[in-house]
Amino acid sequence: MTSTLVAELDHATAAVAATRSRLAKIDALASVLKLLGPEEVSPAVGMLLGKVRQGRIGIGWRRLQAVRPEPAGAASLTVLDVDEALTAIAATTGTGSQAQRSELLHALLGCATITEQDFLARVMLGDMRTGALEGVLTDAVAKAWDLPLEVVRRAAMLTGDLRETARLARTGDDLTQVGLRVGTPVLPMLAGTATSAGKAIETLGQCSVQAKLDGARIQVHRRGEQVQVFTRSLAEISDRVPEIVEVVRALPAQELILDGETLALTEDGLPRAFQDSMARFGSEAGEVVLRPWFFDLLHVDGQDLIDEPLQHRLAELTRVAGEFVVPGAVTDEPETAERVMREALAAGHEGVVVKALDGAYAAGRRGANWLKVKPVHTLDLVVLAAEWGYGRRTGWLSNLHLAARDPAGRFGEPDGLVMVGKTFKGLSDALLRWQTEHFPAIATEQDEALVRIRPDVVVEIAVDGVQRSTRYPGGVALRFARVKQYRQDKPVTDADTIDTVRSMLR
Repeated sequence: MTSTLVAELDHATAAVAATRSRLAKIDALASVLKLLGPEEVSPAVGMLLGKVRQGRIGIGWRRLQAVRPEPAGAASLTVLDVDEALTAIAATTGTGSQAQRSELLHALLGCATITEQDFLARVMLGDMRTGALEGVLTDAVAKAWDLPLEVVRRAAMLTGDLRETARLARTGDDLTQVGLRVGTPVLPMLAGTATSAGKAIETLGQCSVQAKLDGARIQVHRRGEQVQVFTRSLAEISDRVPEIVEVVRALPAQELILDGETLALTEDGLPRAFQDSMARFGSEAGEVVLRPWFFDLLHVDGQDLIDEPLQHRLAELTRVAGEFVVPGAVTDEPETAERVMREALAAGHEGVVVKALDGAYAAGRRGANWLKVKPVHTLDLVVLAAEWGYGRRTGWLSNLHLAARDPAGRFGEPDGLVMVGKTFKGLSDALLRWQTEHFPAIATEQDEALVRIRPDVVVEIAVDGVQRSTRYPGGVALRFARVKQYRQDKPVTDADTIDTVRSMLR
């Protein structure tokens, strides 16, 4: 059995952090990937991404500050040693679990050198700050095992897990044979933006124009009587949404993979506020009932539709889901698209999504064939930090530091996130209270003025536009930014890129 030292991962991340070159980052990561045995690949990739396979393990900044034993004099920890320790920590629950976690953490860090202690702390906090985001590491997987990049990217999209894709690449499995599997969620296709529904039609031609619901993205899989519901981050929540399970179980098919949204409705049939839907989405069934709406069908009764044109997928979706299909129209007329937009807004929805009828489903991509149109421009940004407030906000975390993703690493920021502005506007007392309670629990650094947090919180920001700026590395700053809502349903990989922000310059 291979025994790769964690020190090798530490050295690779240091090399990645030290360069702005995407190619150099890929080379450094590919070199360490080549050292790994088949059983080490999945845990190692999780560590490199700051997304360990055990998920949340109950270790935060405060505990890491409190538990720092004398470091080991020489490197001896292996990837599998760390993986085993993290599994034990994650499995610790119940009475006395806090003390037991601290003991396990102390034992792990006591076997690590001083640089390995820092590396492991960043792994557990999910704060690698290396720019080794999934895109770079995906390229490194292809380079490490001499595979076509597009094949690796597609496999990663269809498995929904780069760790598993890397393991398959290491073991020599044919990644071209990776396909849709009912029960295994895939990364969702995302939409670009357009300034109006009419202009989107002019760009794409014959299109489906559907209401853009202000709900939570869901992906629903059915095999026989078994129905599984996944969030946009691919977490399973089937037991929390029995009403959605029952709807899909009653549809006229035995195998399905459906893409859609869910939201709660008022007694008048209008959509409730996003916060109401999300509160119900994150809890057990109660008085608020979630209704599913589907806008795409990726698989039905043994037939994969992911590479079929949208026109065919919609026909099958309408046949299978009927009244649960998102309302809209098929048209190549800008006037019709604008009418659907007006109707969607009147019904309480956010706007519309315009989709080319001849387009395939680009899992995990922000495809050019899907364009969302909303009357107020918003950006989904990543929270880097929050400042302690003053005056009426004394004692509350207030002013947010906001960043866009830089997947290409062009701006040289170590964590692949480019700051684009700050805001304290739009924060209700409820939001101030939430972030003051939540952010210290995911802090990576803090002092009297600032709490820097693990970069996995996405917030929806309304803006009047952007302007050129020499203050921020991306060259742009937000204009009149205000908080709309936290998007707890969105992973950081779905946040907007710096290119999207820069495209708003006039």
